[in-house]
Amino acid sequence: MTAISLGPSPARRDALTRRISLLVTATITYNVVEAIVAVTAGTLASSTALIGFGLDSVIEVSSAAAVAWQFSARDHAVREAREHRTLRIIAVSFFALAAYVTIDAVRALTGTGEAERSIPGIVIASLSLAIMPFLSAAQRKAGRELGSASAVADSKQTLLCTYLSAVLLIGLVLNATLNWSWADPIAALVIAAIAIKEGLGAWQGKGCCATPAAPASTVHVAMQTDGCGCRPGCDCCS
Repeated sequence: MTAISLGPSPARRDALTRRISLLVTATITYNVVEAIVAVTAGTLASSTALIGFGLDSVIEVSSAAAVAWQFSARDHAVREAREHRTLRIIAVSFFALAAYVTIDAVRALTGTGEAERSIPGIVIASLSLAIMPFLSAAQRKAGRELGSASAVADSKQTLLCTYLSAVLLIGLVLNATLNWSWADPIAALVIAAIAIKEGLGAWQGKGCCATPAAPASTVHVAMQTDGCGCRPGCDCCS
């Protein structure tokens, strides 16, 4: 017999909804700026990696906008009804990202084009590496407590941007210092595999199982939960 909470109270749920909306807005704003800088710098430096990173930011904006649309509804029941469609949009964005990164990596490995050194690219990759983990962690925490699979899935999209930022930064630095042009596309293929995995999870509705819309009272029930309070079949800790 384990004591578990039936879910956040209506007031807490509203507060979490507002928090997620603010985090999504911040993510969209930053990614719009990131996309403009990355695509511009990539075009000037003939860097497919930078251009791909900028296009990834565009995909992230679409994912975050889908979550913003879901949480724009005032009624909790309407938000829950939008959850499935939002997850599908996020899943498709993951698949699109994986497809582009894979194509871009293959082109780079086959020697299509040679990128020049890009200081603006190194700067934007460094900023993203510093900012994105905090946005992702904050949204995932709020999404888990609210029981929103779409918010958790979108936080994983933001976390994926952190991985891509690290890959891009390593690739740009190695290209600028040692001319190791193969390092970026190899790592990018790993990121593509991660994107496919997360896309499949979002398509299947995994993330955080929704919690009942009831006051935060506690009852004893004969069911097991894992370390972070997920019910069986949920992977909100992943």
